[in-house]
Amino acid sequence: MKFGFEKKTFHASCNDLTYEGKGVVHMGSDVVFVDGMFPGDEGDVSLAYRRNGQLFGEVNHLTKASPDRVEPRCKICSACGGCCFQQYAYPAQLLYKAKKVKEQFRKVGHLEVNVLPTLGMNDPYYYRNKIQMPFGLDDRGNPYCGFYKENTHVIVPVTECFIQDKRGVHILSVIKSLLKSFKIPPYIEDERWGVVRHVLIRTSYYQKQIMVVFVTNVDSFPSRNNFVHELVKECPEITTIVQNINDRSTNVILGEREHVLYGRGYIEDSLCGVSFQISSKSFYQTNPIMTEILYQKAMEAAKLQPTDVVFDAYSGIGTIGLIASKSVKEVVSVEIIPAAVRDAINNAKRNAITNFHEYADDASSFINRMAQEGKHIDVLFMDPPRKGSDERFLDAVCRLKPSRLVYISCDPSTLARDVAYIQKSYQIESIQPVDMFPQSFHVETVCELSLRNAYKH
Repeated sequence: MKFGFEKKTFHASCNDLTYEGKGVVHMGSDVVFVDGMFPGDEGDVSLAYRRNGQLFGEVNHLTKASPDRVEPRCKICSACGGCCFQQYAYPAQLLYKAKKVKEQFRKVGHLEVNVLPTLGMNDPYYYRNKIQMPFGLDDRGNPYCGFYKENTHVIVPVTECFIQDKRGVHILSVIKSLLKSFKIPPYIEDERWGVVRHVLIRTSYYQKQIMVVFVTNVDSFPSRNNFVHELVKECPEITTIVQNINDRSTNVILGEREHVLYGRGYIEDSLCGVSFQISSKSFYQTNPIMTEILYQKAMEAAKLQPTDVVFDAYSGIGTIGLIASKSVKEVVSVEIIPAAVRDAINNAKRNAITNFHEYADDASSFINRMAQEGKHIDVLFMDPPRKGSDERFLDAVCRLKPSRLVYISCDPSTLARDVAYIQKSYQIESIQPVDMFPQSFHVETVCELSLRNAYKH
């Protein structure tokens, strides 16, 4: 717009979706991004705000619905922001995600690639094994929980989330009731007063174990033991309860200190035949059904051999490396978070895996030392955080020259950037999107690469 921002209403049709799942519409020569509009939708749109030079709008009224628009199960999905695709048919979601990966390789990596169809779920609901909700007080003084409205700290009350494990619904209901009866107040952020900030529930898919974590603003609180006793009495399916203390003014949910209030302080689950111990802070994929598919695809892409030496970078609690260890000579695993390293070591012991070696270190520093020492690896698994890897790490990869590289990514833009950086040394063999996050715009991707002219090395 050539003039200052002006809130106005206009009629528009949606013809595409952005990287973050927002509808793309045009107002004259201007592009406007609109939540809750999908390709094929037409309607009246109001400008809502401008951010970083871009215009964002909201739907006032649809005059024509997209053929891919469906009735959402959750009536507050638009307000909550966690399930922005619940009104978008699931087959269309899968097509969007494959297209998104392809577009990021073209736009960010400047590479034209073939992308396989996205692997999806038979039932794309109730799949998350981790529930994380802030608590608040309503106008009548009753505790409630929900999710933060997008880009705010306003809690949208939720009684049932259709992508969370169903077992959490009853537990959260009991917690709200017990907080009121025991007069334990939720933490009020603006007033910096209260006790319970968040409740985290982790569920085991195969072992049927449940962990409840209370994130509190104080080290202890009145009637804590009686509260825990009543919670377990009302919800005997709970196998452990942990109190996490976070008294900082921060957006980080979990604090450093913890007390185990009931049970062992962890739960167990299985992936691809390997048993894992999961603590409150463990990184563990949130969709157990699709995680097995994700890792099976990663193992297939690696083409593991009994003589292989495998390097598992950004390894978390060791899931990928421990699964691979059954098929190879040796696994070297590196993770920078101490708690995750301890979990990985314990997970190797509990599975009697002796060819798995875990190191607490920065992945880039560790792999550079390997390259300097002339170490040999056959297969590299890398599953970095959303920000991707870095040039130090990737340069070392090109010096080490593993013949096979499997890159697992939760962000196709950083995946495309990193793959483009090593393309002179590595060629893409396959790109497989996996829908780990149905009803959202997020997508996980397994990218298989092989060393160019590997026979020369």
